[in-house]
Amino acid sequence: MTHLAEQARFIIDFIIIFSALTTSYHIGNVVCAIIEREGRFLIARRPLGKHLARKWEFPGSKVETGESEAEALERELIEELGVRMEIVERLMPVEHCYADRSLRLIAFHCRIAAGAPNAGEHEELRWIDIGEADDYDFPEADLPILAEYRQKIAASVQSLPGKRRGTA
Repeated sequence: MTHLAEQARFIIDFIIIFSALTTSYHIGNVVCAIIEREGRFLIARRPLGKHLARKWEFPGSKVETGESEAEALERELIEELGVRMEIVERLMPVEHCYADRSLRLIAFHCRIAAGAPNAGEHEELRWIDIGEADDYDFPEADLPILAEYRQKIAASVQSLPGKRRGTA
């Protein structure tokens, strides 16, 4: 093998190995719940030892094979929080790539139909106002969902009687 051929082979091998090391894997569809109660919403802190440890998130999980998004959300909220929920609406899905994985995050605006949330596998749960959200460290994939939820709240406040066109 010539010196030029050896260099070419080295470069090709390097590209193959580098691609294998840097390619993220696709987790698939992940559902999460923005659970609202009395104008506040529930966030959960991820435990140590998990991906994105100690970040605050909307409770949820991967959609398993054969499950609908709603079934996955219901299953996970029962397992994770001990609550049954009522879906109010589905928000826009978010495609996000982390360094090592990618996912499609589908959020649902929900209300609790039965049960009281318990932390379960999370470190902690908190009910917060939308204005407090910036005080918490959310995963990057959650940020567009948080922004959409903020807009929905702002739009609903603007539609209240006496709030239109700057009236008091």
